[in-house]
Amino acid sequence: MSLVQEELRSTVSPGEHVIAIGVFDGVHRGHQMLLQKMLSEASRRAITGGVITFYPHPIAVIKPEIKISYLESLERRVELINNLGVDFTSVLQFTSELQQVTAKDFAAMLVKEAGLKVLVVGENFRVGRGGEGDVTYLSSLGNTMGFEVIPVPLFEDGTGQFSSTRVRQALREGKMEIVNNLLGRPYALRGPVLHGEHRGRQLGFPTLNIETSTDRQLPPDGVYITRALIGDKKIAGCTNIGLRPTFGYSETRLIETHLLDFSDNLYGEIVTIELLSYLRPEKKFNGINELKQQIDSDLLKTRAWFL
Repeated sequence: MSLVQEELRSTVSPGEHVIAIGVFDGVHRGHQMLLQKMLSEASRRAITGGVITFYPHPIAVIKPEIKISYLESLERRVELINNLGVDFTSVLQFTSELQQVTAKDFAAMLVKEAGLKVLVVGENFRVGRGGEGDVTYLSSLGNTMGFEVIPVPLFEDGTGQFSSTRVRQALREGKMEIVNNLLGRPYALRGPVLHGEHRGRQLGFPTLNIETSTDRQLPPDGVYITRALIGDKKIAGCTNIGLRPTFGYSETRLIETHLLDFSDNLYGEIVTIELLSYLRPEKKFNGINELKQQIDSDLLKTRAWFL
């Protein structure tokens, strides 16, 4: 437990706190509302409010046979949480050692090392060895250890709960409008611009190729209406995600974006690509002319979408 204690001591500010705990992958609208509840409770008590999250995802340690794909990178997740106005975000490394810590011992650490006064969690939250620490058990611990537990009901819209599972399902289906509604912002991929084979430029449609971490969840292969964020600029574009079958299948999935009315050199720059709407599946074309005709059609639809 020494690693957890050190992480808490180095990231949590002194004093008593209202704390929200969770993985918060995606920081979707449900997460945002829970964190706003935590902040309102902190404000009402005139103490600070913070967040404790975990990396890697606990499932990756508890069930290593399950491959985890993240909706957001850890850095972006922390950035999104901090943007809500929390006083601190503490990232605890989830290890096999932490997996075996009891809920009672974990709660005691939070009281001692993180000044836990109020714990705000989703109503289905569990922590501790074997998931023993549900809201009822944590509340009983709080009665003896001096902290309060506030369970927050899962938030819903007209068709279901705001959940990372629901975001993932919509993303797997390429339903970007649903994904973006659940997140409260466009789903985005961020990475450095790399040199490719310059095939787009040869076709008359230069593209920028970005690289993202291999553990990010991508939507289905296909063509998407997108928007690039480059510094303070927002530039409309059209992005192909896939294996580029017309030119021989790539060994890895590529993310290639053509920006409308933009030709600056961006190699080495960090660019964010927001995925706004799905246009069509990726396909293999019968020659360059057929491909160019399809690209022209894709770009016309992209321009129309932004009007």
